Amino acid sequence: MSNDFEQRGSSPWGNSPGNDNGNGTGGRTSSTDLDEIIRGLQEKIKKFLPGGNASGNKPIGLVLLILFFIWLASGLYRVLPDEQGIVLRFGKYVKTTQPGLNYHLPIPIETVQTPKVTKVNRIDIGFRAEKDSGFATGGGVADIPQESLMLTGDENIVNVDFSVFWVIKDARKFLFEIQDPEETIKAAAETAMREIIARSRIQPVLTEGRGAIEIETQNIMQTILDAYNSGVQVTQVQTQKADPPDQVIDAFRDVQAARADMERAKNEAEAYANDVIPRARGEAAKIMQAAEAYKQKVVAASEGEASRFLSIYKEYAKAKEVTQERMYLETMEKVLADIDKVIIEKNAGSGVVPYLPLPELGKPKATN
Repeated sequence: MSNDFEQRGSSPWGNSPGNDNGNGTGGRTSSTDLDEIIRGLQEKIKKFLPGGNASGNKPIGLVLLILFFIWLASGLYRVLPDEQGIVLRFGKYVKTTQPGLNYHLPIPIETVQTPKVTKVNRIDIGFRAEKDSGFATGGGVADIPQESLMLTGDENIVNVDFSVFWVIKDARKFLFEIQDPEETIKAAAETAMREIIARSRIQPVLTEGRGAIEIETQNIMQTILDAYNSGVQVTQVQTQKADPPDQVIDAFRDVQAARADMERAKNEAEAYANDVIPRARGEAAKIMQAAEAYKQKVVAASEGEASRFLSIYKEYAKAKEVTQERMYLETMEKVLADIDKVIIEKNAGSGVVPYLPLPELGKPKATN
């Protein structure tokens, strides 16, 4: 970029890069005019060459010829792998050249600019390194409150410092479509971040919501810059700091500590509930199962007794005397089974019948 009108992309005839018709000629400068200029130069040079009209000035002619070829050779230029070549003809965009050795018409006809298109550039918003901000060079960071202070959706003030990383994706648009690329990118970044913060509550901004805010800010920035035809690609938005203002940060930290205590107490209560409730439910289930088993046992026993009573009643109805006798004997057997007894026969002479305890004979004798 040799002068101001080349930076602005304007030509001596008032044409700008945006008015290019696509054939690389543009405006009043055409290939025919260029051929006429070169042809006129050739006619003038011939006068100084051997056999020309001024044969006495051969040394001057050779010098001019050498200078002419040097001037032609000055159009050679090299584009590095991380650059793009932007060729301007009288300050008007002509073409874009790729990395390698290229040629353009010598100055002042054509010039070339080679911006680096793979270099990752960085813009800091809300803070500056002290050496960049005009303060003492102590290696620290200077805060820029007018850039970093933002209002959240729940009407709290938050201090957000962040960095934007970007590259050039279209060198022609980057050079000619926007007047001040870095200021444009900075303004777009600040606008996008303020929009996202204005829609968010303060708690996510300070804690787990930063990642989503960075992605959304990058998307909004890219939309704005594409609308400006800036030729810029935003690669990353990185939050450096998100805190309350310095004047209230101590009080805010107290609030955060109280919230942390509340969360801890809540978690402990939930853990206790998760321990007690399952055990209580298990005990309740155990009691219910035991009650159900007891119910089934009692019902089954009652049904058995009822069935037994009905079966006895049926037999009693068939033979009452026999059944009464049998019931009497069975009852007496149960009553007298576990007591000492003496059997007396009424019809016996003495009234006492000797009793031989046969069951006792089978029992082992106790030893002293």
